Amino acid sequence: MRADLGLVRVFDGAKMIASHRRSYDRDQQIEDPKHLRALVVIKREARQHRGLNSLTRAVPACQTLMIRAAERGFNIGAITNAMLKLLDLYGAEELQAAVEEAVQTGASHSRSVRDGLERRRVARGAPPPVETSLPEHVRRKDTTVRPHRLDSYDQLALGGNDDE
Repeated sequence: MRADLGLVRVFDGAKMIASHRRSYDRDQQIEDPKHLRALVVIKREARQHRGLNSLTRAVPACQTLMIRAAERGFNIGAITNAMLKLLDLYGAEELQAAVEEAVQTGASHSRSVRDGLERRRVARGAPPPVETSLPEHVRRKDTTVRPHRLDSYDQLALGGNDDE
């Protein structure tokens, strides 16, 4: 990073990757709208891959289905979302069997998998799955909480003893 009185520049080695006017205002954040748009695109792609990765970990046969879908130009994000919903409704074992069946028939879309799941459910005589919509606080209950340093509490306690 290099700065002069009027400009702040960010380098990657010898290549300048960003340049902004310098601001002396306190707590100001200078943002380039082009950078923000690019960040939104990157985050969307990362979110899609995160869902796809969790899907293929739970149901390995989905990888073949997704490759076929991509080769045929289908929207992978939409198929991933649909498959994740089917995973929630039917479970990994049933979804794995339905995806394997769909792949064997040459299918490349979640609709074929959904149809296979329904055929299997009807053959078993099972009731239709019921989608549950949980409140936000219940969905967040499994959120990973990162521990923080506890020495700040010691400092508070020590600071409180000075007043006595």
